[in-house]
Amino acid sequence: MYLIGLTGGIASGKSTVARRLVEHGAVHIDADELARRVVEPGKPAYTAIVEEFGPGVVRRDGTLDRPKLGELVFNDADAREKLNAIVHPAVREFSAKLFEKAQREDRDAVVVYDVPLLVEASVDHPFDLIVVTSAPRRTQVKRLVEERGFDPGHAEARVDAQVDDAERRAVADVVIDTDGSMAHTMSQTDALWHRIVRERARK
Repeated sequence: MYLIGLTGGIASGKSTVARRLVEHGAVHIDADELARRVVEPGKPAYTAIVEEFGPGVVRRDGTLDRPKLGELVFNDADAREKLNAIVHPAVREFSAKLFEKAQREDRDAVVVYDVPLLVEASVDHPFDLIVVTSAPRRTQVKRLVEERGFDPGHAEARVDAQVDDAERRAVADVVIDTDGSMAHTMSQTDALWHRIVRERARK
């Protein structure tokens, strides 16, 4: 198995790069999706969150009110740390099981682990390659407003709340610049895939 850690800021083009790699044959595992699944009712992380933050973060149907929980921790570093201490280990355990499954099914699988908080959560899986998608702040804000319907002030706050792009670039083996055209992003992603194929052929 060849494990790629794919990270980048919000609206920096991670999904586009991941989709292209899947088109080439990679297996895609999305950390955000895993984070949703580990906090489903009945899961240990769900119970721990309700115990920590109270019944106010539970919807009428028994599921977590994720937007409400997000608001609670957005401007409260202590609360965010407590939430991360519950969710991150559960996601790490779940992702490790999925990596093992991918390897069992195909010893030569290329797995793309799409993990927005790779730097913030100190994700320490044994990556063969860390890929960072990068776009300037103004581009991220513009995409959030135009493509996701964010209020401009909210979009700026979301971008600014994340780790600085320089910190992501510091851990990157490959940086994909997504500020240009879609074709430019695709050509960089294709070049990355060909690099992986060449590297694996040499082993």
